[in-house]
Amino acid sequence: MTDYLMRDDAPLAEEEWERLDELVVSTARRVLVGRRFIDLTGPVGLGTQVVPLDTITGAEACVHDEEGCTCEGEECDIVRVSSRTFVPVPLIHKDFMLAWRDVEAAHQFGTQVELGPAAVAAAFVARAEDELIFRGHPEHGYPGLLNVEGRQTVSLSDWETSGNALNDVVAAGQTLADAGFYAPYALIVSPALHALLQRAYKGSGQLEYKLVKTVADGGIFQSPALAPKQALVISQGAQHLDLAMAQDLVTAYLGPEGMDHRFRALESLVLRIKQPGAICVLE
Repeated sequence: MTDYLMRDDAPLAEEEWERLDELVVSTARRVLVGRRFIDLTGPVGLGTQVVPLDTITGAEACVHDEEGCTCEGEECDIVRVSSRTFVPVPLIHKDFMLAWRDVEAAHQFGTQVELGPAAVAAAFVARAEDELIFRGHPEHGYPGLLNVEGRQTVSLSDWETSGNALNDVVAAGQTLADAGFYAPYALIVSPALHALLQRAYKGSGQLEYKLVKTVADGGIFQSPALAPKQALVISQGAQHLDLAMAQDLVTAYLGPEGMDHRFRALESLVLRIKQPGAICVLE
């Protein structure tokens, strides 16, 4: 680890750091949802403060024959980066404290240091990451999947009625395909809607979840970041959106505070939405 983490100054042995790192990462992995269906770029280093965000434009391919080109005005439209901006990469962190008596007792009696606070801090960071992905921070210039300008929208029907969930997801997929955004599609739903998928489809004995998954072939995910009656269908691919990561989740030592020891679980990343039309919100 590099010096800015100050891990050598902490009262933890190497094997204790390994256990802490494993706990932090495993806890975050169980909580994180966005990373399961969005491509990752990086990490490129915690010192990275801005990353480029490209807007890609271009129409359908043209056909040439002996009579010429089918393009309007006989000029072929070129897919290109039409604009490039630079977006800041925010730092997400949560501090936690290990009591000095717990550390000393573990070293004195050969037991393990109580690392529960580290796990709780990791979960907080993971939830904040998903909030940034799904809802963004518009007031700070960070749009999320649910509110980015240019997204597609489809009305959400009552999923209490068997078959409506499948119909809605098919409609969202068709909306994306009509706009030129194709499978694989990932479906993200609220926990409430996810529960409604676990029922037989119109008395067939087959779960509606399985039928929906034939359309959402990129996977079905649930996240508490969505409102109870809210869902997303996304055309997957880094050309549409990705997570630009400066630093993956890691733990730093901040130093003694009183007689206890303060640590920080931190990461740095930003959601880059390059083609908002690849996102369809159902609500």
